[in-house]
Amino acid sequence: MKRPAAISLTLAAAALIVGAGCTQHVSNGSSAVSTNSSEPVTHVTTTTTQPPAPPPPTTGIQIGPGPQATYNVQPQPAPGSCHYTYVGSYPLPDPNCTPGAINPQVTQVDIDSTICSTGFTSTIRPPEDVTEPEKDASAAAYGYAGSLHVAEYDHLIPLELGGDPNDPANLWVEPPDNPNATSFANTKDQLESRLNRSVCSGQITLAAAQQAIANNWVAALHTYGG
Repeated sequence: MKRPAAISLTLAAAALIVGAGCTQHVSNGSSAVSTNSSEPVTHVTTTTTQPPAPPPPTTGIQIGPGPQATYNVQPQPAPGSCHYTYVGSYPLPDPNCTPGAINPQVTQVDIDSTICSTGFTSTIRPPEDVTEPEKDASAAAYGYAGSLHVAEYDHLIPLELGGDPNDPANLWVEPPDNPNATSFANTKDQLESRLNRSVCSGQITLAAAQQAIANNWVAALHTYGG
């Protein structure tokens, strides 16, 4: 049976009214937004705020004067003012007395002509008539009472890693880590050679090696080996 025209128009109008009240769901990643179909769809963007990067670690490493044409005996800390810390049998210097100091003439860009060049360290090493009285004064500063024949007057950052040759901040009397030692050769020497090879082969940067051995050479030994 054919519907009257008036009824058809009424049904059409009702459909429009129902349609105007319907909602549609818009997916935006993990978010869903309900909006009336007669209004523009608004996309919601979620922004994740990243926490600020932590500041770089601070370091007590100093910049020394570098190699000198003539070395002079440098004053050491006051007697008894420095103290060793031991990790097992391994001694660590007092960071307040011996934080480490670098040679400003050795940089990453010139390692091939400096620390990676055979014989470089012998050209900048202070003579014994300078280091012997410094060693005695450093032993007094650290209260070292053992034999100086088995204790090395050590560059915390070694010359082969760009350590300063005669800055007191880079030198300390290092007790032997072997109770039966007959010379001042010690475990730290092996680490120094290993780090020099790693820097010269490009495995680590000069700055990273200097930082590792100055901060805690025993920890560096576990990280890089001897």
